[in-house]
Amino acid sequence: MSATPADIEVPLRPLSALQKLTIAFGSVAMGAGMTINFVVVAPLARRAGLTEIEVAGILTLSAAIYALMIPQWGRWADRFGRKRVMVFSLFAMGSTNMLFLFALQAALAGLITGLSTFFLLVFTRLFFGLLSPGLQPASMAAMTDATTPDTRAGGLGMLGAAMALGSILGPAGASVLAEFGELAPIWGSIIFCAFAGLVIGFTLPKSRGNRSSSRPQPLRMRDPRVFPHLAFLFCYFVAVGAIQQTLSWLIEDRYGLAGEEGIQATGIAFSCLAVAMIVIQFGYVQPYRPDPKRILPIGLGLIVIGYLAAAEITPYPAVCAAFALVGAGSALAVPAANALGSLAVERHEQGSAAALLSAAPPSGFIFGPLIGAILYSFEHRLPLFVSAAMMGTLLAYRLYRNSKAPA
Repeated sequence: MSATPADIEVPLRPLSALQKLTIAFGSVAMGAGMTINFVVVAPLARRAGLTEIEVAGILTLSAAIYALMIPQWGRWADRFGRKRVMVFSLFAMGSTNMLFLFALQAALAGLITGLSTFFLLVFTRLFFGLLSPGLQPASMAAMTDATTPDTRAGGLGMLGAAMALGSILGPAGASVLAEFGELAPIWGSIIFCAFAGLVIGFTLPKSRGNRSSSRPQPLRMRDPRVFPHLAFLFCYFVAVGAIQQTLSWLIEDRYGLAGEEGIQATGIAFSCLAVAMIVIQFGYVQPYRPDPKRILPIGLGLIVIGYLAAAEITPYPAVCAAFALVGAGSALAVPAANALGSLAVERHEQGSAAALLSAAPPSGFIFGPLIGAILYSFEHRLPLFVSAAMMGTLLAYRLYRNSKAPA
């Protein structure tokens, strides 16, 4: 007896709207916990005696292990259950950040010095890369199970948007928590991750593993329909990672700030970016759903202008305005690039395409911070110029593709 269309459209494991939002909340917490390091850890580790390249090397090695462990954690999520892996990953992020915090405190207090500081911070940060990558594959698998082919791209897109929102709100929140001490933002991210883990633990249904599923087969990374979009996003996030790694140093060195003042100033700049991104995303992109081919070049152009303005204009309010421009451009560029990648495949493959494209941010952050730190060691504004050039290259590529596309 053949299946009816109604049977095909039933989700494998339905979840309520609240439960789906709970999964997205976990992604916000993880995004904040990952990126708050660029505001807090980068300047404090430099004050503990590490060079810019050593600081970036610590975060780059952690990001590389994180990216490599994502497939294995995806298999463990299949075996042990999505909910268990999501909860474990959030608590692992909180605990490994706490371990890293204690090591950083010891370095700042002078209890360890020199290369011992570097190797201790590397060792503690390795646990983050090993234990916390499970949230992304587990949440995507849970969202895939809870959606139909018609709603899958939207569900997975919500997770990507939640991670992006967290990656911006984390540094922005650091400016508020820095009022209570320079290490307070890290404590805030630890509590945030633990709270998100508890919310998921009490909200989602009981986790089950060792089960077969009718989820679509994943697309190959070299799939010619998706690979150009994946490479585009990878280059985009390499450029973004270079700026996020070095912005706190630029603000400290340009304006002679340190400690809580430096963290607050950096957090305010990120806050301007976050506010602009949220306003454009929810005030324009979501309600009007503009053509991604049209808004992607506009977004990239705004980012180029913002980076160049931040490099050339020195008054601090102007730098904040420049990063607000970057936020507006990001709100246009990232959803448009993801949408074009998802639309490049058949309808039933859009969920798999969205999952594949989600690998671009962590992969880009393997290389971006280290490249930014190397450039910064030569000239403080060089990461901004190089990232602007990369965005300009992506803009030229996109304009060329638009000119070749059929009307």
